[in-house]
Amino acid sequence: MLVVGLTGGIATGKSTVAGMFADLGAYRIDADQLAREVVQPGNPAWEAIVRYFGDDILEKSGQLDRKKLGDIIFADPQMRQVLNGMTHPPVRALLREELARAREQGSCVALVEVPLLYEAGFERDVDRVIVVTTSPSAQRSRLMQRSGLTREEARLRIEAQMPLSEKVARADFVIDNDKTLPETKAQVLKVWQMLLQECG
Repeated sequence: MLVVGLTGGIATGKSTVAGMFADLGAYRIDADQLAREVVQPGNPAWEAIVRYFGDDILEKSGQLDRKKLGDIIFADPQMRQVLNGMTHPPVRALLREELARAREQGSCVALVEVPLLYEAGFERDVDRVIVVTTSPSAQRSRLMQRSGLTREEARLRIEAQMPLSEKVARADFVIDNDKTLPETKAQVLKVWQMLLQECG
């Protein structure tokens, strides 16, 4: 089984592209979804986060207030490192379980969508890397629209990540998501055929 990491900058359209690969037959694993699971109230990572950052980052329901926590970690790289240290190990454990499931099902390609693939050292866990790109203006406006952020908040979140150019330089495949949907689909199909040849 070929394990393929899919990454890119924040709001470049990674999920849209991952969905296209899933439609073609890839076993899709969303690391963001796994990260949400590990920080559910009562889980060890949730307890560690609340202990360190305090009750202020909780909603009334006990769930993490992602906006409040985001404001803290995107303003301070050290805080971001602390949070990643609490969440990445349990996410990796869930990821290994998902990959084992994909193998059991006889999947040819397991596609792992990991926004911080390079930043977290996840590239060591995959065979190939696909990077999704878009223009900086599209990225910023998507992020502001999607998350209700100000221009400044969007800028901080984008700049907190590794520059897209650096991710592109390290990628095996690049999908430019700044075009029309059919054009993006055509690029996905081309990459998919190459991946199938590799794992076939």
